[in-house]
Amino acid sequence: MIELLTLGFFLSLDNFRSSVALGTVPFGFARAVQIALVFGFWDFVAPLVGGVAGHYLGELIGPIADYVGPAVLGVYGVYLIVTALRRPAPEEVDQPWVTLFGMPLALSLDNLLAGTGLGLLGFSPLVPAAVFGTMTAVMSLAGLCLGRFAARLIPIRSDLLGGISLLSAAVVLPIVFAG
Repeated sequence: MIELLTLGFFLSLDNFRSSVALGTVPFGFARAVQIALVFGFWDFVAPLVGGVAGHYLGELIGPIADYVGPAVLGVYGVYLIVTALRRPAPEEVDQPWVTLFGMPLALSLDNLLAGTGLGLLGFSPLVPAAVFGTMTAVMSLAGLCLGRFAARLIPIRSDLLGGISLLSAAVVLPIVFAG
């Protein structure tokens, strides 16, 4: 469970970073809670869908699912790392309100693939979905509340950190399940 919480934390950092940028837009606490819940909802749905797909795919491919699951996590982790290293850190959201409605879905792609990989490894789809959705809602609300202050003090490269955490999970999870 610690591994799942850790992965959920690192996967929520992209939402945290985006929320910090959105936090510079003036709105009340009730609106911040609504935004955080929307982010959390999509990060609940994405790994749930991925977990169900991974579970059924795991049944189809049988014993190699134990290798395909970590491979999915690892390949996506490497992709995130390479992409993060090839481009500069995102500075700020140009059009926060326009971006807000498309952003949660785009930010949920890592959770979809993580859910698929975990489903291939035999995790129940509901557990990672609940962990990732809750973690994202909490981290998004924290990011929205911190706003500009946190954006200046904490230079987070969530894309790079998310990639590293997925790659680490691809290495650690098979070891944990083998033992």
